[in-house]
Amino acid sequence: MPVGITTLAADKITPDDALSAANTGFMLLCAALVLIMTPGLAFFYGGMVRVKSVLNMLMMSFISIGIVTVLWVLYGFSVAFDQGNDLFGGFDWLGMHNIGLTELWPGYTIPIYVFALFQMMFAIITPALISGALADRVKFTAWAVFIALWATVVYFPVAHWVWAADGWAFKLGVIDFAGGTAVHINAGAAALGVILVIGKRVGFKKDPMRPHSLPLVMLGAGLLWFGWFGFNGGSWLGADGVTAAAFTNTQVATASAMLGWLAYEKIRHGSFTTLGAASGAVSGLVAITPACGAVSPLGAIAIGVIAGVVCAMAVGLKYKFGYDDSLDVIGVHMVGGLIGSLLIGLFATGRVQSEAKGLFYGGDASQLGKQAAGAFAVLAYSLIVSAILAKVVDLVMGFRVDEDDEVAGIDQVEHAETAYDFAGAGGGTSLGGLQAAAHSAAGEAKKKDAKKDPKKVDA
Repeated sequence: MPVGITTLAADKITPDDALSAANTGFMLLCAALVLIMTPGLAFFYGGMVRVKSVLNMLMMSFISIGIVTVLWVLYGFSVAFDQGNDLFGGFDWLGMHNIGLTELWPGYTIPIYVFALFQMMFAIITPALISGALADRVKFTAWAVFIALWATVVYFPVAHWVWAADGWAFKLGVIDFAGGTAVHINAGAAALGVILVIGKRVGFKKDPMRPHSLPLVMLGAGLLWFGWFGFNGGSWLGADGVTAAAFTNTQVATASAMLGWLAYEKIRHGSFTTLGAASGAVSGLVAITPACGAVSPLGAIAIGVIAGVVCAMAVGLKYKFGYDDSLDVIGVHMVGGLIGSLLIGLFATGRVQSEAKGLFYGGDASQLGKQAAGAFAVLAYSLIVSAILAKVVDLVMGFRVDEDDEVAGIDQVEHAETAYDFAGAGGGTSLGGLQAAAHSAAGEAKKKDAKKDPKKVDA
């Protein structure tokens, strides 16, 4: 995001320029597009879980809208973007005070209020991304508390590092057009930190945990793809040629990543799946996010294909190393964010967002070094602090639901609802109730078998 940076296009805009109604309207539209990504993420994740966890998965994304919106107004925007030091911003904008309605964001032609609104949507979706790694097993209240703590201690400061003019990563020259480090590496590393604390789902690597609704997954992926044009295109804070390049690269990389994932899947597993198509598209969206203002469409194809193949390989690492990343947040968002951030050091043309060039375009290794410094610093900080926060929440209130509740279905336990009720208004047994009854019957049968022959208990 080109906040305060000296760039080819930004040099043409001065702080004294009048407010642009066109740019302001464009940015409001982009903010709405970014907001719709969170419900899109809810559907994407919701379709991938088992039927007994659908509502909980949806709510884990939706609650982020409520919590982060309020925190952003109270202090988040100020901590992230008010003038401060290398690590975090000041406090002049607490409660959105001291901001004039027509006061422009420095160097641009949109009001500060519009910039704050656009950035709010980024802050909302980032903790929601983490939720996919924790599916099926965490208390909803504990998750809500964790969101508030994580946004405060991790997201707001990291956003300042990367996008504020006085943030250390920004001053170093790290390029992150729309959130490869601040959003995706940040969320992916946080997911890893939390699951190392809370542990695996009951039945991980033993019971089938297939997606219950692939149509929902595809719907969610489509909404994410649609909203991502606001996510990336709006990050130039106006509409011009750089915006067009970001839009183009977003589409090109996403399509390329989908093809790359599907090709790997066909070679590795022998089939093209809808889940692979959706996941591949998201991996491309993630990877091009930091780079869409720095590369050409050909570079976007390369980034997309690499991300699709490498992320498809990375999602299988959880089975090798034994960490239970339920919906592949680490394999897609952390790995995809790293790919996109680092490949800027290879594919940056020096002719779009800034004059920085990658190795393949005549540059030296300095930009690659800067990208690595920013990416791995965010990864380490988020991983460590997120694990500490998860441990604190676990000690104070318990992060996980009871094992019996997890097996029976977290929707009934945490929300007193089920996603599907085939009995209709006339009453009857819901699908969640049927599952609970089946689980109870299986338990009784196991007890009877144990009485007859104790050796059958573990069969």
